[in-house]
Amino acid sequence: MADQAPIDIALGDGNPLMLAALSDFIDRDKAFSLVATAASAEGFLAAVTRVPVRVGLIDWNLPVMGGERLLDTLRLRPSPPRLIVYGAAEEPEILRRAMAAGAAGFSPRHQSPEQLLVMARAVAQGQMMFPFIDVRELARDPASALTLRERTLLAALARGLDNKSLARELDISVNTVKFHLRNLYEKLNLSSRAQAIAFYYSSGAHRDDGGR
Repeated sequence: MADQAPIDIALGDGNPLMLAALSDFIDRDKAFSLVATAASAEGFLAAVTRVPVRVGLIDWNLPVMGGERLLDTLRLRPSPPRLIVYGAAEEPEILRRAMAAGAAGFSPRHQSPEQLLVMARAVAQGQMMFPFIDVRELARDPASALTLRERTLLAALARGLDNKSLARELDISVNTVKFHLRNLYEKLNLSSRAQAIAFYYSSGAHRDDGGR
């Protein structure tokens, strides 16, 4: 409605042409106030930490940190923006990982900018905006529900690290390690470190991690 305040929004894309084109498109829509733009995940994180916004639009391949790690970092911050990720529609794994990392929406790259802003309005109102996913496929792969931090933790766990060593390696507290481990066990329906390590190798996750 015309009397509603514009929705504060931030944009992150490593492609300068894409960043400029989307910025110009958003600027011309009076429903939004473009507060910040960034060409890197680190720049986006700094911008939305300095000036909070309601919604963020980010490229999944946003350099240098990447969209997934940016999502994983922001979800631990107080009152983070609700993020819409855009990426290749032909790679459903990206969509699943974006959901697991805490995104509020996903837009295929071929979608029009008009539709992207329709999604942004819906996300600002608290909706989740994702294309159809066959939940049966997700059920076959419980690891797809893990966040980036949880997958990193699982790989480190498989190397035999104890909680203090995990905390040092991931630069988090021991209590945060315990929190992530509880979530990891619950998502994978496991009850012990030994089961988690067995899952890591039996599921082929070690190959996805480059054999670490």
